[in-house]
Amino acid sequence: MDPDLNSLAVMIPIIAVGGFFAWMIALALSKVYLEKLRLQHGGVDAGAGQEEVRAALEQVRRAVAELAERVDFTERLLAKPGDPARKSV
Repeated sequence: MDPDLNSLAVMIPIIAVGGFFAWMIALALSKVYLEKLRLQHGGVDAGAGQEEVRAALEQVRRAVAELAERVDFTERLLAKPGDPARKSV
C-alpha cells in the first residue's frame, strides 16, 4: 500500500473525531454566550416572568380591595346606633 494513502487513511478518522468534538465545544460555548447576552439584556423570558408577577400582583390588589370593603362595612355596622336586641345582651 502507498505510504501517502496509508497516512491519509489514518488522518481521516482523526480529523472526523476532532471535528466532532470541536463542533460540540463550539455549540456549548455559543449556548453559554447566548444565555449570558440574554440575561444582560433582559431577554424575552424575563418579560414572561414579569407578566406572571403582574397578574399575581393584580390578584392581590383585588383581594385587598375586597377586604377593605368588608372592613368598611363592619365599621359602618359598629358605628350605627345599636338596635334594642343588641342592647339587651
